[in-house]
Amino acid sequence: MSAAFLSVVVTTYNRPDALGAVLDALARQQDAGGFEVLVADDGSGAETRALIARFQQRFPVALHHVWQEDDGFRAAAARNAAVARSRGRYLLFLDGDCVPLPDFCARHRRLMEPGWCVAGNRILLAEAFTRQLLASERPADVVDWDLAAWQAATARGDANKATALRRWSLGPLRKLGARRWQRVRTCNLGVWRQDFLAVDGFDESFTGWGYEDSDFAVRLMRHGVRIKDGRFAVPVLHLWHRENDRRNEPENRARLNETLKSSHIRARAGLSAHPAT
Repeated sequence: MSAAFLSVVVTTYNRPDALGAVLDALARQQDAGGFEVLVADDGSGAETRALIARFQQRFPVALHHVWQEDDGFRAAAARNAAVARSRGRYLLFLDGDCVPLPDFCARHRRLMEPGWCVAGNRILLAEAFTRQLLASERPADVVDWDLAAWQAATARGDANKATALRRWSLGPLRKLGARRWQRVRTCNLGVWRQDFLAVDGFDESFTGWGYEDSDFAVRLMRHGVRIKDGRFAVPVLHLWHRENDRRNEPENRARLNETLKSSHIRARAGLSAHPAT
């Protein structure tokens, strides 16, 4: 499985400081299997475009900027558009404020298995600590901290947990929650491309915050994919941000409930709307 080429899809919207830390961390990946990075941009402005252009000049792998017009929160459409441009056999989804550790891609490779997706976890960073990091010259240097440094950060209240940084194999224990779609979050998720295509990707009828990842997970399971727990293997550092506008949450929750009551597998409005380029 380690020979699979990876496509890392990073979703962003007008937060270039956080995106810069994520891209810097991806440039430090200790992975020899080959990967590309696609920024799924939900309508960011010129500052984000300039940032990505600067990274493209020195990035160690292919870095693509896939932009769509700013027409409200359309993360599902942004991710689908990026996947349509990608070429990897395996897809890794990250949010643009979730900083991966140097072994992120390599350890996702170890967890890859046909018929399974991998639901990773995150370490939440406090507001003041996030501001401090992003104000520094090289915020991604935090990915090189050892466990003792993170234990100290947790004691100070800078992070919510340090134990998540430990590396345990867990073996068959990773499959105990194979049908728990609730654990899937697109801030840290690994999926085989063929499975993504089979369910037609994310459902773009989910606009605004909430539940497009849950809908995706439910349909993925109906296709026959099971969920592997990525804890103690592929954590990411989640930079603090203000809570998203949740005005669409009731409507999106209703859409998810419709999915749970139905039997459909393919998205009602999905990846197939984006021709491959």
